[in-house]
Amino acid sequence: MKTIFRFSVMAAALLSIIIYSCSKDDSSTAAGFANLDRPHKAQIFLTDHQTPIFDSVFIDIRELELKLEDDTLANDGWVMLAIRPGIYNILRLRNGLDTLFGTGDLPNGRIKKVRLTLGNQNTAILKGQSFALNIHDNRGEIIADLDDSNFEIVGANQVLFWIDFDVAKSIKEDNSGDGNSHGYELEPHINIFTKHKSGSLEGKVLPEEANALVMAIQGTDTTLAIPEDDDGEFKILGLKEGSYNIFIDGNNGYRDTTINAVVVTKNEDSHLGVITLHK
Repeated sequence: MKTIFRFSVMAAALLSIIIYSCSKDDSSTAAGFANLDRPHKAQIFLTDHQTPIFDSVFIDIRELELKLEDDTLANDGWVMLAIRPGIYNILRLRNGLDTLFGTGDLPNGRIKKVRLTLGNQNTAILKGQSFALNIHDNRGEIIADLDDSNFEIVGANQVLFWIDFDVAKSIKEDNSGDGNSHGYELEPHINIFTKHKSGSLEGKVLPEEANALVMAIQGTDTTLAIPEDDDGEFKILGLKEGSYNIFIDGNNGYRDTTINAVVVTKNEDSHLGVITLHK
């Protein structure tokens, strides 16, 4: 019943989980005060929120581009960045982990959009069984708008942001119109964010046998984390400022628990300490 509950929470609440690197960088400069007309260098990181449904999710990523505001640029302002094309096991990027994904030289810093292009070798592993993820309507391009709220200009004219490949929103059941599930399809969804304009929650859930799931709930938004198997530690990043109720979903006979009114502040870590579940 817990597996069904977890899947319904993700599908119904449309979890928006934004997880990114836990390293700090205090050299941030607001984009509005930088000289955006100068050449810039781009550093783009890739990360993922967590899902309790799948063991692994392999995403075939082929291209990464940024669209710049400049009528003189070729290709309608789209600039290709250098990435390592290939298949990424996206669920390895959890609890604050990320990877440097794309780099490049930009003629200016007036960034308006990001475009991620996928290939067709996408799969999900569920209880040891592999499912092909066919891209919905063959739309392998994902485009997201950018503004000052979700990228930074740091140091000497360097563009910095994170791409969260939102697996919970991106993988849908394929029902073929008859109400019976025949697998899954991929309808790609990404979130773009910057760490200085969001907060984080971290803590530890014990014992390991509780197989817990942590949810940070603010209004209708739910953000999820799965504690690490070896030490129970978890981290949720990219949260909006405000008050959250933290629901810890216990399993294997361990009782659920809730911590109310946890305050999250921008550019700060909120520490929950050790949370011990009991039978």
